[in-house]
Amino acid sequence: MTSATPPGPRPEPDAAVTEAADAADSGGTADGGGTGDGSWRIFRGDGRSRRATLPPAPPWRRFRQPGESGEAGGPARPPLPYLISDSHADVVNAALHLRRPLLVTGPAGTGKSSLARAVAHELGLGALLRWPVNSRSTVQEALYQYDAIGRLRETTLSRDRGEAEPSIGSFVRLGPLGTALVPAERPRALLVDEMDKGDVDLPNDLLTVFEEGVFEIPELVRLPEEQSRIRVFTADGDDTVEVDRGRVQCTEFPVVVITSNGERDFPPAFLRRCIRLDLPVPDEERLRAIVAAHLGEDALREADELLQAFLRRRAPGELATDQLLNAVFLRSGGVDLDADGLLDAVLHQLTGTV
Repeated sequence: MTSATPPGPRPEPDAAVTEAADAADSGGTADGGGTGDGSWRIFRGDGRSRRATLPPAPPWRRFRQPGESGEAGGPARPPLPYLISDSHADVVNAALHLRRPLLVTGPAGTGKSSLARAVAHELGLGALLRWPVNSRSTVQEALYQYDAIGRLRETTLSRDRGEAEPSIGSFVRLGPLGTALVPAERPRALLVDEMDKGDVDLPNDLLTVFEEGVFEIPELVRLPEEQSRIRVFTADGDDTVEVDRGRVQCTEFPVVVITSNGERDFPPAFLRRCIRLDLPVPDEERLRAIVAAHLGEDALREADELLQAFLRRRAPGELATDQLLNAVFLRSGGVDLDADGLLDAVLHQLTGTV
């Protein structure tokens, strides 16, 4: 519906209104009190363009800059202790001792992916390699990718310029799984995220790789003897490794953590090769510990009411722990979560029709 305001020049705004709006733009009010709409409403839907200053993001939504150490795209702070029971930690240790993939299942928000990051951090295994699985994922692309078209183009250009042809290794990049299998003194950690999103044959396709820890790159196997050793790129950006006769064979089986939301069953042959860990939804005591770890002990004073609301809503439908953290973070920043259905927006169920 359009406005009924007649055409013509708009009247100049009242000076007091302008002063209040300008003060709100800077995050406060005209009298500098910092309450009202300006306290947290960055977007107001009034059609006015303003240069608002965004408040600090939650700790778990701050990201590393290029050149900073740690997992690419990971949180821009030291990893927090991963809160896990002794019995569940024992299952993780069993997988480490047996050099078997750890299959982690459980509802959304129970910390399945975070467990892989915690293991990589605590064991000093370097940046976590991550393979996010979807319906189009294949084992081949997780092992390596070969840019045949790019090689043809660059080879043609080099010949036209009278230059030496580029090495085939410049057009081969190992995927996260392939990089994890590169021989090294210490193993790498690999997160295979949401395996149940993949094709039904994907688990069976992984059996040989997980059992033998080896794969071949046919494009390099076919090269003549004088080109038996080729340097290729890895999933770690511009890093390269040498591949001998197109064969990559791990010396230490990587620490593999596979997550699943339980949307599909896996074949028995695949399950037999994994150590399974089922993470339950955290109880009230564990939730309080998680809030304190992420937001500090002071945040617990704001969390009681929200925690009880979270526990009530979690019974009829699924809620993720990070939704509680979001709610506590907003409440700690002075946001009235009881107003205008904001609590419903933050603590929304993850199942059912949206």
